[in-house]
Amino acid sequence: MNKKGTVYLVGAGPGDPQLLTLRGAELLRQADVVVLDALASPELLRLCRAGAELIQRRRDQPMPQAELTALLVEHARAGRMVVRLKGGDPYIFGRGGEEAEGLAASGVPFEVVPGVSSIAAVPNYAGVPLTHREHCSSFTVVTGHEDPNRPDNPVDWDRLAAEPGTKVVLMGVDRLAQLTEALLSRGLAADTPAMLVAQGTTGRQRSVDGTLGTLAELAKEAGLMPPAVAVIGSVVGLRPQLNWFESRPLFGQRVVVTRAANQAAELSERLWQQGAEVLEVPCIKIAPPSERTALVEALAGLHGYDWLVFTSVNGVTMFFEAFFKAFSDLRDLGGVRIAAVGPATRAQLEALHLQVDAMPKEYVAKEVARALAAEGSLENLRILLPRAEVANRELPKLLEDMGAIVDDTPCYQTVIETEDVTGHAARMMKEGAEWITFTSGSTVRNFHQRFDLPGFVRQYPHVKLASVGPETTKVIQELNLSPTVEARPHTMEGLVEAMIAKPRGRQRG
Repeated sequence: MNKKGTVYLVGAGPGDPQLLTLRGAELLRQADVVVLDALASPELLRLCRAGAELIQRRRDQPMPQAELTALLVEHARAGRMVVRLKGGDPYIFGRGGEEAEGLAASGVPFEVVPGVSSIAAVPNYAGVPLTHREHCSSFTVVTGHEDPNRPDNPVDWDRLAAEPGTKVVLMGVDRLAQLTEALLSRGLAADTPAMLVAQGTTGRQRSVDGTLGTLAELAKEAGLMPPAVAVIGSVVGLRPQLNWFESRPLFGQRVVVTRAANQAAELSERLWQQGAEVLEVPCIKIAPPSERTALVEALAGLHGYDWLVFTSVNGVTMFFEAFFKAFSDLRDLGGVRIAAVGPATRAQLEALHLQVDAMPKEYVAKEVARALAAEGSLENLRILLPRAEVANRELPKLLEDMGAIVDDTPCYQTVIETEDVTGHAARMMKEGAEWITFTSGSTVRNFHQRFDLPGFVRQYPHVKLASVGPETTKVIQELNLSPTVEARPHTMEGLVEAMIAKPRGRQRG
């Protein structure tokens, strides 16, 4: 008897990937097949397990509904776990009910996972509550997809104009002038506050607010494109006070994060919290060293070292991955003292319950060497420096000049990342960006190898480069470029603060 699969109709939310429900995230991590709706954020695909089949519906090449339902049925009957990822909520203007009917008729088990709808989320992110004790206690939602003057239009525009409370119109950008005129001609006052929000809840969000009489012209002048949500009612007047999202310091600026995909979250989250539109374009992947002999020998002679010096989080991760393959007990480190280059590296070591004996206030090679020397003479001390296969020779030379015996041992290599699961790299090349962030020399080198950094700067001369510190800046300067800002302190937090402190200059409209 063949195993029967299940289809999960999952609401992806209105655009901000962080608005996906916990249940939705859980299912994405387990799915064998994911069918992504055109309006669902492709960033959610990062949650999918390796090997999952990803099917993305394109807005310019829509799949007929019957064909899509048949595809879901086919995969389920083959015993697969299928997630149908739908923008917003599956049962609100998403044809989820039709898909569920088709699955039920085919005898395929299914589950519906509600999602955050743009009906409430988009006005929220634009600073407008749909209800307010001093304004209204109800709201009405309609679709603006059809011509309001058609006799068979399913929306009763006469009733809508007379209905008290807030009015929310979805899918109405292309007919906005007709829709507003339909309400005006039915008696709704021209000075009724109104707004239109495009690409809501994302870093691409754009809004205009005015009145029912001026909204269509304002939206046309601003060039707002679908998907968009219109809100009409006195609550729109609260927007200047409550517009929390669009008032963030990096709002309207597209920022490229070049860190490895599994390490990008910290920086991306910090940037998003400041209002940026974040494009994750990972340029490096961490891999074992091409030659492991030196690392194996270092581990075998670990008790002979006086210091272990870690210059990155990756160094900690990859060294201890190799360590625990060779040893089963952390005590096999012996009495070696440990140094960390900065707070992130220290936190990674402390997560292993290891005490850090030395850390410089600033990560430059001379400060690292000075921090070790402050703990006592380095004369004839043996130092293990587990780090990247390709790394600057300045630090080991400084330590050797102080009398130390240094084993500069590769425990990982950075290789170029070429995948573009989310489509962010393609968007960056097509539309440009306000910022590119670099958190290591290898992110600079690999970005340049993949995209030609000087060429990108020539194509988009407004783009600004952000460097995490002096070592990264040196690599940028090797390309005859200069960073716009350099982080102080040399941390992810310092990088974001440096970007915020820089005057905005050009901003996308």
